[in-house]
Amino acid sequence: MAYKSLRHFIQKLEENNELIRVKEFVNPELEITEIVDRFSKSPNGGKALLFENNGTRFPLLINSMGSEKRIQLALGVENLNDIGREIEKLFGDLTRPKKNLIEKLKILPGLSRISSWMPKIIKGKAVSQEVVIKNPDLGILPVLKCWPEDGGRFITLPVVVTKDPNTGIRNVGMYRMQVFDKNLTGMHWHKHKVGARHFEEYKKLELKMPVVVALGGDPAYTYSATAPVPDNIDEFMLAGFLRKKRVELVKCITQDIEVPADADIIIEGYIDPQENLIWEGPFGDHTGFYSLADWFPGFHVTCITHKKDAVYPATVVGIPPMEDAWIGKATERIFLTPLKYAMLPEIIDFDLPFAGVAHNLTIVKIKKSYSGQAIKVMNSLWGAGQMMFNKILIVVDTDVDIHNYENILHVMNKNVQPDSDLHFSMGPLDILDHSATKYAFGSKLGIDATNKFPDEINNENNENLNKISKESIDKLIKKYPEIKSINANYDSANLLVIALEKENRSKLETLAKNLSESEEFGTTRFCLFVDSEVDVSDFNMVAWLVLGNIDPKRDTIQLKINGSTRVFFDGTRKSFKKDQFERNWPNILISNEETIKTIDEKWQYLGLGKFIQSPSGKYKKLNKSKGAQIEE
Repeated sequence: MAYKSLRHFIQKLEENNELIRVKEFVNPELEITEIVDRFSKSPNGGKALLFENNGTRFPLLINSMGSEKRIQLALGVENLNDIGREIEKLFGDLTRPKKNLIEKLKILPGLSRISSWMPKIIKGKAVSQEVVIKNPDLGILPVLKCWPEDGGRFITLPVVVTKDPNTGIRNVGMYRMQVFDKNLTGMHWHKHKVGARHFEEYKKLELKMPVVVALGGDPAYTYSATAPVPDNIDEFMLAGFLRKKRVELVKCITQDIEVPADADIIIEGYIDPQENLIWEGPFGDHTGFYSLADWFPGFHVTCITHKKDAVYPATVVGIPPMEDAWIGKATERIFLTPLKYAMLPEIIDFDLPFAGVAHNLTIVKIKKSYSGQAIKVMNSLWGAGQMMFNKILIVVDTDVDIHNYENILHVMNKNVQPDSDLHFSMGPLDILDHSATKYAFGSKLGIDATNKFPDEINNENNENLNKISKESIDKLIKKYPEIKSINANYDSANLLVIALEKENRSKLETLAKNLSESEEFGTTRFCLFVDSEVDVSDFNMVAWLVLGNIDPKRDTIQLKINGSTRVFFDGTRKSFKKDQFERNWPNILISNEETIKTIDEKWQYLGLGKFIQSPSGKYKKLNKSKGAQIEE
């Protein structure tokens, strides 16, 4: 369905008991984040929150898409799979061979529907331009400072519109914007993004780059700005498809770019590629760690327009799960069909676990019909759009429930031979991957967990696997004082998680060898090393940290003991002193004690319902020092 405004969406949230209005004052600096973090990590993502008293005239809407139900409401469907099924039907209708003229004519309504989703430019002023501020001041907006070590306040849900200066083709993306002054922000686009590519083209031409930011309006606009659509495909067309109504665009007042006519707030401006870059950040990011400060372009604001009753939309990202995880689930469901039709028809389904923060882990289900097919799928996916950033990819057969992670562990235990089913590759990584030895470049790991055909089976000693006993665990802890705790309770997968004090990489490798040769270690095939502060019984914490902290090839130790391979993954944080790791290592995201105390004391007066403990308490021991980066 098409929402007429962000307030229309708010009305829908209220009708479905998915919104809490907060009428008492809450500070956009740190306090809103602390409340949102408590709701985001509650069962089913808590509630959307509308902070009506935040020190500005604009109510602030947040966590509005932070659950399965709310992302479905945002996109106007009862089930996210409905969108995928509709795309599949559309693809089928358009690509199926036509026997005669009658069948060819039957596709015309489908073509007509597609054309009805194309954006349209309207004339005159739009509701997004009811109020025009030609002497702009970003201070009128309730811009958040999200986490204690953030470099400042950040606009976190901007729909950023740019154009290629050579072709005029529009791109719509989402890049955080640190506010430096009343009319100056950063523009944090990564080098792999289309906005950054447009910037480089303007730089070659020595021209100022017009950039316009839309906030609010139909939530389909916000989602589409995050979607991994192919280059040169207009994101506003995707929004038109999702809302079943074309996006009406209006020309900006000070820049030659069009934006949604019904957006709540428009920030117009430009970037001058001839200017020096701005030192931007740090910022508490969706990885659960700070992304550290770096150089990015400065965005100069030339005009702000808004509706008379505008609402300011925002989001907070951090240790999963948070709102972005549910937006990622929509992407998972929507883009399965195009992936199948475009390049990999054997794919049945795929899953992006929350702990993988979008790029660190993907689980893929395929219909396997020949040897080596899982490896072919790995290589194909690592070359497909934003899947190039994927770090760990697990491939399973069609009978596996890939959304049940205990089931995945069981299947890996049954089907994965450590010496033959781990496939390493190299390639681009997400800019925010702090664990790679090189910036935005490192190794990838594909795990073939499919049933094997006869010519895929190796001759390794396939010993009978026996789960390690509690007595053996106690002996290992006593025998090796650097080990602080062990968990062997993840399914029957012969997977150990060991929390330890790591002295250095060399001694870790020695420990791995000693463990492999010890009687107590038994037939264990896989072991994850984590830092001593990690709760080894918390599967989500372990998965999030290990996935975030490893460069797979560098941090995998494979040992052959009595004809059987043992694999150890070093999921600890890295430093120059212990690992000769030369990049800075970021801290994890937690609120400070003062903010937690303030919200604890305010809670009963804010109308938020039953008290929720701060999630930061659970992660406090992992936060190793003051500042956005760890000094070791």
